[in-house]
Amino acid sequence: MYETIEELQNSIKDCRKCKLCNGRKNIVFGCGNQNADIMFIGEGPGADEDSQGDPFVGKAGKLMNNAFDIVGINRNNVYIANIVKCRPPNNRDPEPDEVNMCINYLRNQVLIIKPKIIVLLGRIALTSILGQDYKITSSRGKWVEKNGIYYMPTWHPAALLRDETKKIDFINDLKNVLVYLKNINIDNIN
Repeated sequence: MYETIEELQNSIKDCRKCKLCNGRKNIVFGCGNQNADIMFIGEGPGADEDSQGDPFVGKAGKLMNNAFDIVGINRNNVYIANIVKCRPPNNRDPEPDEVNMCINYLRNQVLIIKPKIIVLLGRIALTSILGQDYKITSSRGKWVEKNGIYYMPTWHPAALLRDETKKIDFINDLKNVLVYLKNINIDNIN
């Protein structure tokens, strides 16, 4: 077990556990507030993320930032990570063996950060964290509690680029996250 995010990040800087390491420019570890109440988990880095070394900095990231602005989420107050830390070729879905090699890094991030809420961005994040029985179309917007953490499955921001009608759902899910967090915090005070 790692004590800090920096220790964990340092431990994977030369990771070669799976074939994704062969095409990467940068490991996209994660970023944000290490004491965040809310953590966002996507599937994996794209070209912009691989180039810059930070998650959600491309078109989907800009769309997510716009949604954050609309609902009042400060990106600096949350933590953002992915299931896999290296870019799958041509932005394909991470393969099961790649997820299996990388998932413990994410588990350690969650253990260190201790978020109250995890927003699962898309199908890959949902099934990798909660299991194959979950489907994004039927789970989106519905809370799941597991081991003291509340999960909100929602659309991946890249899906919003392909289907603008999903933007309303995404924004409503983010609003719901903020309301839920406020209620959790109030319950902890009482």
